[in-house]
This record gives sequence, structure tokens and C-alpha cells, in this order.
Amino acid sequence: MHHGSRETLLASALLEASDTLSDAFDTERHLQRLSDHCVEILGARAAGIMLMNGGEAASLAVSSRQQAVALDLLSAQRQGGPCLDSYGTGRPVPLVAISVAHADSRWADFTARALRHGIAATFAVPLRRRETLLGALNVFVPTLPDPGVPPEDDDNVRLAQLLADAAAVGLQNHRLYAQYRTLAEQLQVALSSRVRVEQAKGMLAERWGTGVDEAFSALRRYARRHRLPLDEVATRVIDGSVPRDEVADGTPGSS
Repeated sequence: MHHGSRETLLASALLEASDTLSDAFDTERHLQRLSDHCVEILGARAAGIMLMNGGEAASLAVSSRQQAVALDLLSAQRQGGPCLDSYGTGRPVPLVAISVAHADSRWADFTARALRHGIAATFAVPLRRRETLLGALNVFVPTLPDPGVPPEDDDNVRLAQLLADAAAVGLQNHRLYAQYRTLAEQLQVALSSRVRVEQAKGMLAERWGTGVDEAFSALRRYARRHRLPLDEVATRVIDGSVPRDEVADGTPGSS
């Protein structure tokens, strides 16, 4: 891939990773797109992401290319693999030849399956937002690592970490967005309820010639007697489905 083309793809991927402040946002799609970008930008055979929850794999997302292979290789890591190592340490697992890892009895189930699928090498990077670890991104490579390049100096690992960091920021931002949306909706419901109660109090106080405190007490007593939410009683008073005098219950001046 031409260097300029890779830079363009990387910029586009980072921009997409940040575009998460939407009600239509889908976490699985977000992570699948990250996996697809890794395959395209890094020249990988496949890629996948393992999201973690309390030290256990919570969900898997894999690239569209070689989807079955990536899913099998992620599933093989329940008992050990690059994803769990990267998540456990919070650091990248540098590019490693599958044949070497297998000969060393490292990640036995994972490396055995990788060899069957013709995967030559792999590496993993943590999916993180500052100190918060969300999971790990695993990239499956069709060629062996260059023996002349130290694993920690591999540019593809750095690029994968950049993409993973951007995706993690997007995930965290959407979670905050969803929390604030929920809070805003709850506050709006509470405010609307308060407005209806205040309106009902005013209507009763005016009809009975009493203070609003007495009217509110009557509303509350009626709600308790009939085991109804106060907001529902207020709504019924406003729309006339509950006669206002029925709420009185001996309120001074209401007769």
C-alpha cells in the first residue's frame, strides 16, 4: 500500500472512531469497523477485539474479512492468548511468530488453531482509555516478522495501538453521552411532574379558597388512599377525570 494512501486511511479511521455521540451508535459495529480498518491499514489477514468485564471475556467483534477465522482464534483464547495477556498487563504483546509460540507451548490451544488457519504471526494491543482497560485488539498477520526489526519497534503495532486508543475513546464518550441522556430524560420527567403537581395545587387552592399547602396535603392524602402516584392524581385533577371536590377530604374551606 502506498504510504500516502495508508495515512489517508488512518486519518479516516480515527475520524470515524470519534463519531460516537449518536443514539444510533452500535458498539458491535464500532468494534467491527475498527477490526476492518486494522486489516486494511496494516495488511493483516484478519483482526478481532475481545471486550472484557471483570476479567472475563464479555463480547467478541471480528473483521469482515476472514470472519470465521478471527472468531475461532478469539474464542480459543478463553484460557489464554495474546488478548488476555495484553489486557492483563495493559501493554502490547509484540509481534510473535505462531510457530515459535507453539514450540514454546505458549497459548497452546490458540497457536494450534492459528497454525491450522495458516496464520504466520500475531500481536495484540490493549483497548484502553487512560487508566481504564476495556479489552484488547488482536491482529493476525500472514507473514513472519522481520528478524532484523525488534518486535517493540514494529510500526504496525504502534498504528494498531493508535486505532485501539481512538476506538476506546469513542466507546467511553458514547457511554458518558448515554448516561447524560438518561439523566436529562429523568430530570425532564421529574420537572414535568413537578409542574403538574404545582398546577393541580393551584387549581384546588383557588376552588376551595385555601392555601396551596392545604391543597397539596389533600392531593397527597388522596394519592395514599387510592395508592396512586402523586403525579397521576395531579394529572387527573387537571384533566377533570377526578372531581376536585372528591380530593377535598375535609380540607378547610373546601365544602
